[in-house]
Amino acid sequence: MRVEAFICINEKAQCEELREYMLELGAPIARTASDNYIIDLQQIISVCDIVFKVEKENEIEMVLNSIVSVLLQVGANQPEAPALLASFCDQLIKAPTPKTASTAFRVLQNLFNGFIHTPHRYRIYLALIQLCELSGQVRLIYNHLPQFKKWFPVEEFGGEKIQFLLRLLHSILQTNKLPDMAAKVMVELLTTYTEENASQAREDAHKCIVSAIADPNTFLMDYLLTLKPVKFLEGEPIYELLTIFVTENLSAYVDFYKSHASYITDTLNLSHDANMQKMRLLTFMQMAEMKKELNFVDIQKELQLTSDQVEFFIIDVLKTKLVKAHIDQSNQKVIVSLTMHRTFGRTQWKQLHETLKQCSLNMSKIQDTLIQYMIAYNQSVH
Repeated sequence: MRVEAFICINEKAQCEELREYMLELGAPIARTASDNYIIDLQQIISVCDIVFKVEKENEIEMVLNSIVSVLLQVGANQPEAPALLASFCDQLIKAPTPKTASTAFRVLQNLFNGFIHTPHRYRIYLALIQLCELSGQVRLIYNHLPQFKKWFPVEEFGGEKIQFLLRLLHSILQTNKLPDMAAKVMVELLTTYTEENASQAREDAHKCIVSAIADPNTFLMDYLLTLKPVKFLEGEPIYELLTIFVTENLSAYVDFYKSHASYITDTLNLSHDANMQKMRLLTFMQMAEMKKELNFVDIQKELQLTSDQVEFFIIDVLKTKLVKAHIDQSNQKVIVSLTMHRTFGRTQWKQLHETLKQCSLNMSKIQDTLIQYMIAYNQSVH
């Protein structure tokens, strides 16, 4: 099979070589070319998934990249471009194995880069998402939110298209156990809704809250309460549960669980034991914000622990690095040096402002002291 002829020839000749190659593989395609190479390209693309049965991976990639090169020559402005690109994407997502999917993924990346400044990038990116799981390239499909927003501004593609893309991304990331990335995508999805259509995001808002509560590494959740679709849930049990995790203590959660046990475990599919552990951590953080010395007895009572569990729990807290402290075992106390805030609102901003102002004042005093020292030194020398 003469695959070497695919490079450095014009688009018509390239299509002729591709046709011959597909025929040799047994593709159901017309044997004679038309006068219009775009018609030929449509036919070639319609059967190009046959290359996945070729054993040599580099040969598959070369053939598919040859089609990419012709598509680039067709360009983004031709009326046939959307249909050609959509058809090619549909063929590539048929890759049957992780190996062929990985090849198809690389080819689609080349196609995406070729059309990155055109509206067609949306359709290509959608195919990349559909292929990323089988190809094992989930981490490549989403690097960081600013890049995604640069590629797909809502003003250009519209809210519904972006929401569909983000929802699909969230599902893939969550399925592949990438909770941090999935959470960022879900929050971005919820920010695309306005007060007028926030009610349409009910299911997404539920998923966002449940994911945040279930994630053992997520402790700061106050920002969720500012999202319009989440605000729309106010008055419902899910909103009350989120509020407990944001501002309340363990006893408030225990009271909620007594009247909503089935809702938490069956409807939301959350682990009560995991919720208890997280609420203990959050309650301890709240205690550490208010007092810098905490007695074991108070910790035991507030966190509903046995006396034997207190020290082990404190060690677990310190491992999270949410609180910096040391244990005074002889006096049965915890001495807190630093704690992360559960919420960061006006009060915390004010505290930060005061801290920075004091820091600036201290630096000025040091500078003045150094200047006086240098003046005195110079006078003593001369």
